[in-house]
Amino acid sequence: MRAKRLEDLSLKEIRYLMLDKRRVSRNVRLEHFRQTGQVMPPVGDWDGHAGAERGNETSAPIKNRRRTWLDGFLFVVELLAVVALVSVIWGVLTSLRTINENAASTFQQPIAEPTPIIREVVLPDGHTPPNSPGGARPNEAEIPENLRPLMQSLANIPIPTPSSQQAIRIQIPAINVDAPIVQGDGWEQLKKGVAQHIGSPNPGEKGNTVLSGHNDVFGEVFRYLDQLKPGDVVILFTSRRQYTYVITGTQMVAPTAVEVMAPTTDSRITLISCHPYLVDVHRIIISAILQNP
Repeated sequence: MRAKRLEDLSLKEIRYLMLDKRRVSRNVRLEHFRQTGQVMPPVGDWDGHAGAERGNETSAPIKNRRRTWLDGFLFVVELLAVVALVSVIWGVLTSLRTINENAASTFQQPIAEPTPIIREVVLPDGHTPPNSPGGARPNEAEIPENLRPLMQSLANIPIPTPSSQQAIRIQIPAINVDAPIVQGDGWEQLKKGVAQHIGSPNPGEKGNTVLSGHNDVFGEVFRYLDQLKPGDVVILFTSRRQYTYVITGTQMVAPTAVEVMAPTTDSRITLISCHPYLVDVHRIIISAILQNP
């Protein structure tokens, strides 16, 4: 077949011829470098097309690294945004809870508590015997020195307003006691008869009704408490009715044994007087339980 002349070739055929020529030239050079042991030059020096391909291959990792860094940066930004949003929501919820608690405390009504029994530092009815130098008077010597200011403050407690539920009279048939009951067990009240400790319950109510009386002065109303036995009765009167208590026991205690005046869950009375007669260094305690609650 007769070879075509150059002017008879199409552009496509000319391009194929040039590429083939370059390929042959490249192979010759590669063979030369292999035979002589020389370092091969970069592909771009002798093959522009191949050099371009190598350049694209080289730039791809750089682009990948840049994209990876950018993705990491965006992830950190998104994470910080989420943390900030959670912090804002938590702060709002905490503020709302604080506001609600403050509002609730503002509108909450105080809870009324029952008035506790007024505690003394020594049992009532303490006095010096009438035959002692200076006669009968409040016995401050039996009050611990560090508690005397408290005892003086308790002496000014106001007397409660009279009511139909208050005790007004006491009877103890076994020892022929029939005496009025006054509110408050200070020195002046005890001159008038049997004194009820302020804060102790009225007759018939739950708790410990505390009653005191002298044994050797001002009528000696409780002179014979030591003769009472379990089973004897004590009758308390109000303006409406009477209440009967049955004696359960007797004990001798020190003037500072104020625990005998403590409130109780049942209905009872506690009778207190100085003892022994004309000595008055201890207290006699009579306990009695309500017979007909």
